[in-house]
Amino acid sequence: MEIKEQLEIIKRGSDELLIEEELVDKLKSGRPLRIKAGFDPTAPDLHLGHTVLINKMRQLQDLGHHILFLIGDFTAMIGDPTGKNATRPPLSGAQIKQNAETYTTQVFKILDLRKTEICFNSSWMAKLSAADMIKLAATHTVARMLERDDFGKRYRSNQPIAIHEFLYPLVQGYDSVTMRADMELGGTDQKFNLLMGRELQKHWGQPPQCVLTMPLLEGVDGVNKMSKSLGNYIGITESPEQIFGKLMSVSDELMWRYIEMLSFDSLATIRRWKQEVEAGRNPRDVKVTFAREIVARFHNRAAADKALANFEARFKQGEVPENIPEITLPTEGEPILIYQVLKQAGLTASTSEAIRMIEQGGVKMNGEKVSDKALKLAAGGPFVLQVGKRKFAKVLLS
Repeated sequence: MEIKEQLEIIKRGSDELLIEEELVDKLKSGRPLRIKAGFDPTAPDLHLGHTVLINKMRQLQDLGHHILFLIGDFTAMIGDPTGKNATRPPLSGAQIKQNAETYTTQVFKILDLRKTEICFNSSWMAKLSAADMIKLAATHTVARMLERDDFGKRYRSNQPIAIHEFLYPLVQGYDSVTMRADMELGGTDQKFNLLMGRELQKHWGQPPQCVLTMPLLEGVDGVNKMSKSLGNYIGITESPEQIFGKLMSVSDELMWRYIEMLSFDSLATIRRWKQEVEAGRNPRDVKVTFAREIVARFHNRAAADKALANFEARFKQGEVPENIPEITLPTEGEPILIYQVLKQAGLTASTSEAIRMIEQGGVKMNGEKVSDKALKLAAGGPFVLQVGKRKFAKVLLS
């Protein structure tokens, strides 16, 4: 493939490529590049926001490059301070091991196992002596660390910064040295850490890695970063019906962003879909195609077809009325508990009734039963809420 075509695929959906001229030179060499992306096993399950990087790794894998999937079992013990205004509690060894096992199972729904090298940074970091760690720490100053946005904000607001947190970007950068990475992928919030890899590679006499940052994927609310704590996520281990229903609830505008970052359909195909929608095609048709693709990826094609049939049965054949009231509720920028939404939308007379209905299994959101009364909804929507058999509302949280 021509380098120009490779670059179009590599940059698809990305935020920034540093430095493109260096990457072109690496591609001209004709050798498979060593592509690194690291994931700290801080939670047992992955959601679609996590898969943005994994999808990009698969695209690079299909271009013939060597994928290094790094599980940060050592860095997880430090706790990634990125974007945090407080020190993160470290995970136990048992938690890290359990989460790492689920990661290695889930990522191969996207990556080709035969062409992927799984690495654990504990395998080299645990061998470093105290003297080695001091030498690593000596490569950068405190002033340099405070240039990082989150550290700087915490320092200026007198929020505590533990010494070990400064080690996180250093260890992530040292991983690139040990792995001899040609390129590292990460979210936009990881830019400082990714550039640290370049600096440390130069320090150790290696060609610096190129850096590709990917935007953080918004959740189904279209506002906040996809997060389990906000309830706006789509988990890749969720049922086919849950994945399909949540994707169909995504707004028509956000749909294109999801497709660009998560679909394996070609850019030419996506451009054609956009032209067809502009010419009058219902964007719902494109959304259905995309939802089937994602369900098939994490389950199978038969499950995707069944999820579509179930969705059509619920929303086309009368389980949910066509003309249901649309309600906008203010959130003041804060997530709101599901039972409060039910009360404010007039679907229950009180929050206690809402809680009771949830506990009895009488509440559905976007066609799926709600079982967690502590579920919080972030701004966005619309959310199709159902209480009992006859009470419906389409709720938008502003």
